[in-house]
Amino acid sequence: MSVNLQKGQKVSLSKENPGLSKITVGLGWDEAQPQRGGFLGGLFNTVQDIDCDASAIMLQNGRFVNKGDVVYFGNLVHSSRAVQHMGDNLTGAGAGDDEQINIDLQKVPPQYDRIVIVVNIYAAYQRKQHFGMIRNAFIRVVNAANGMELLKYNLTENYSGQTAMIFGEIYRHNGEWKFNAIGAGTTDGSISDLVKRYT
Repeated sequence: MSVNLQKGQKVSLSKENPGLSKITVGLGWDEAQPQRGGFLGGLFNTVQDIDCDASAIMLQNGRFVNKGDVVYFGNLVHSSRAVQHMGDNLTGAGAGDDEQINIDLQKVPPQYDRIVIVVNIYAAYQRKQHFGMIRNAFIRVVNAANGMELLKYNLTENYSGQTAMIFGEIYRHNGEWKFNAIGAGTTDGSISDLVKRYT
């Protein structure tokens, strides 16, 4: 049975699911309203869709050490093969997960203690876009072996003016894998800016 989390809530993944290894982190969002303006706006399609990009930042002792430790649309598979991004969704259209990141917990090398899941709006400042233009944003964790949803965290706050989001993190604690629902908005303009928070 899936657990609905509140901001700041932490839950054990491995204690509640003995033998859990492969998980899928699904992220979803919808455009709050079509950013189109009348007949001419529709005709010329002058306003671009909101392109949100999900990434996984792998940390060693809470720090970002190697540029290969960010898994995103430009680096789909970590060198350990433990984390794999399933590809870029350019619009967020449609129901369900918009982007997915697969994680094999048993393959994560022991030096990594955290995997932070973030989403940034591509070219947010150039396109004048922010998370206040997005609704129904969520992160969920699914047991990849049987497709069962383990937890879900729906973002409910007003994130107007925020161009990136730290959704949550999967981390090791006393031999267990846990999930922390963070839901912190930032004004970072790119994944590179987000990564600098952990250097």
